[in-house]
Amino acid sequence: MPSFSSGMRQQRSASTAAAAQQPPPQQTVKSWRESKAKSSRRYKRLVFKNGECNISQYNIKKRKRRFLADIFTTLVDIKWRYALLFFIVAFISSWLFFSLIWWLVCFSHGDFDHPKPKGFKPCVVNLFDFTGALLFSIETQHTIGYGTRYPTDRCPEAVLMVMVQSCFGVIIQKRAETLMFSKSAVICKRDGAMVLLFRVGDMRKSQLIEAHIRGILIKKRITRENEVLPLEQFDIDLGFNDGYDRLFLVWPIIVEHKINSNSPFWEISAEDLQTEQFELIVILEGIIESTGMTTQARSSYLPSEIRWGHRFERLITYQKDNGEYQINYEKFHATREIP
Repeated sequence: MPSFSSGMRQQRSASTAAAAQQPPPQQTVKSWRESKAKSSRRYKRLVFKNGECNISQYNIKKRKRRFLADIFTTLVDIKWRYALLFFIVAFISSWLFFSLIWWLVCFSHGDFDHPKPKGFKPCVVNLFDFTGALLFSIETQHTIGYGTRYPTDRCPEAVLMVMVQSCFGVIIQKRAETLMFSKSAVICKRDGAMVLLFRVGDMRKSQLIEAHIRGILIKKRITRENEVLPLEQFDIDLGFNDGYDRLFLVWPIIVEHKINSNSPFWEISAEDLQTEQFELIVILEGIIESTGMTTQARSSYLPSEIRWGHRFERLITYQKDNGEYQINYEKFHATREIP
């Protein structure tokens, strides 16, 4: 019967042999680093740890026009020093521009003439020079409230100027211009079921928080009592129960509506689509990340804008040279027929 000491010797020799077969610690660390580098080369993140998106966009038609139409959010998205400089220049320029117009209005009316005829009523009371016109311009534009300087009813042009300057700057606060919908929707098979698809996207780097989408079908309905309802509204299920209506709109997304027995499209065939009269309205809502304002964008599809047996073209590609995902907006509206 083997003794305890001989068993211990066998165990030590076995552990020594196993240790000899193991690679040294430096070699293990090196191989781990190499495997980690290979895995990082295989897959690049879509969203980095700091929250930035590894996505670039190109071939966007009328990109500058869309950003200028949404100038308010554009200024919020740029670097702070440039935004601050722009707002300072814009405000001072607008004050000077309108103060010059106010000065010209008063000058042409004779408010600066001396002596003034008896019973003369100026366009703006107590406005004597360009400095006074500048202060009056600021009071009008920012609705501070008039003090000793105020307009009178003697000059129609002065009343018009108050209206124009009071409304100045209100028209720039729009976000919906950079939210895009595909020009057409498609009906095809996906995972063995018929679906209606359309594409939505956002060109901005700042994200739309709590973005969600809903659909409404507008068509005529005749009740059992033969009452005609010409503009009846039907809710379109875009994944509300499953949470698919809530979108992470970092890249363009194809929104899906399953055509089942509960869908208004259930009894519509490819031939019926040519003669049907309805309108599918889609509404995208969310909160602008950089400003906290709520925004809404809408679009609609008529039967002539729904393509049966088509799919959307792929527009996201991975660039191996720089590890970036690129979005080709030239294919945003493109579809292809399914053979």
